[in-house]
Amino acid sequence: MGTQIKTQVLVVGGGPGGYVAAIRCGQLGLDTVLVEADRLGGTCLIRGCIPSKALIQVAGKFEEIRRHVGDGTQGIRLDTPPQFDLGAAVRWKDSVVDKLDAGVNALLKKARVRTVQGWAVFSDAKTCTVETPDGALRIDAEHVILANGSRPVELPGLPFDDVVVSSTETLALERLPQRVVVVGAGYIGLELGIALRKMGAQVTIVETMERILAQYDPVLTQPVARWLKQHDVTVLFRCKAKTLKRGKQGISLQAETASGENLSLPCDRVLVTVGRRPLTQGWGLENMAVDMDGNFVKVDDRCHTSMRNVWAIGDLVGEPMLAHKASAQGEMVAEIIAGVKRRFDPVAIPAVCFTDPEIVSVGLSPTAAKARGHEVVTGNFPFAANGRALTLQAGADGGFVRVTARKDNHVVLGIDAVGAHVSDLSGEFSHALEMGARLEDLALTIHAHPTLSEALPEASLAALGHAIHI
Repeated sequence: MGTQIKTQVLVVGGGPGGYVAAIRCGQLGLDTVLVEADRLGGTCLIRGCIPSKALIQVAGKFEEIRRHVGDGTQGIRLDTPPQFDLGAAVRWKDSVVDKLDAGVNALLKKARVRTVQGWAVFSDAKTCTVETPDGALRIDAEHVILANGSRPVELPGLPFDDVVVSSTETLALERLPQRVVVVGAGYIGLELGIALRKMGAQVTIVETMERILAQYDPVLTQPVARWLKQHDVTVLFRCKAKTLKRGKQGISLQAETASGENLSLPCDRVLVTVGRRPLTQGWGLENMAVDMDGNFVKVDDRCHTSMRNVWAIGDLVGEPMLAHKASAQGEMVAEIIAGVKRRFDPVAIPAVCFTDPEIVSVGLSPTAAKARGHEVVTGNFPFAANGRALTLQAGADGGFVRVTARKDNHVVLGIDAVGAHVSDLSGEFSHALEMGARLEDLALTIHAHPTLSEALPEASLAALGHAIHI
């Protein structure tokens, strides 16, 4: 490798935004270099989305097997309780990550993208230096796509160490801690907290607000709150985590309630999940002369920054900090650089929470729609009346599908669902909104029986005033 290279496009960050941008640039015939300091795939593939869902799957399977011990269920009976080996589960999770990482490498090579491993530091908007295993490499580019991602937020009184950990360290544990305190009742905290409880840990959740999953409509979170209560997960609302105390009696998290009461919560691990912030420090952003929007890099509807031919995507440019948003932006920017006229203007970006039960939210809730001046009609259909849900033992968790539409012309404004496996319906929900579907479109589309997807036309029929199965 030489000490200096020039390229048409330099992509910084190999996460779901960066590697997709690089692949699309390569497909479009653009000379492209991708710089990544860690493994390709970024937080989502290596330390976040994929690893967490792998362990969530393992935890769910372990809990399901335990239901068959003793008298059993569904005609299946086990005499001996199953054993859980977190280290083995983590190794299986790592094998999944390795396969996907290898796949990303192969796709980049197929697209003729040159990859450089190392930390890129910019001296100006189009020039960076990368410290590689072979020495310093200077890269000059015509276009730069910033896809640097984000990092976990660290609390002032609870710096990360061997006990206080982020989701990254939690997903690499070799032994299951007996007692875990989760700080933050957002989707990351609840996803991992529920998984750890299913594995057998005692879990306590500390939340400064008055309810879990504040970003979701309260009616969607009620089944999750019910699961937490049924499984002896303690949730302390309006409670603030302060410091960690280590003593002869063991380790405990010190917390304070809104009324001023001091609490001492014994624990083996403290999982801090109070959010993520864009990674804007340590790589020379201040030398690039781009405008900022608070903590985020400011971009227009093409993801173009204030500096000519410098683009930014994903977590670096604001909420929602979701992998699929970053990928969509990365693909778009690549095509704009190649001369295609495009802008980032999705009707809705789906949000999925892999709790038990799962939550999907696409578009506007009834409350949000009314706040925007819409007069709406809604329709709900419970999974308790869905045959497929009952065969999956998923009809008794309070799950449902809800459709929100304009009252005058029946254009669908939002679709939400809570229940087992509803994450797999998120694509259909998003597609309906993006295509401008009306209630009649959803109600009159024949859905296969028996499937969970039948709840969508049924909810649409309910909004039209003539549901069939409720």
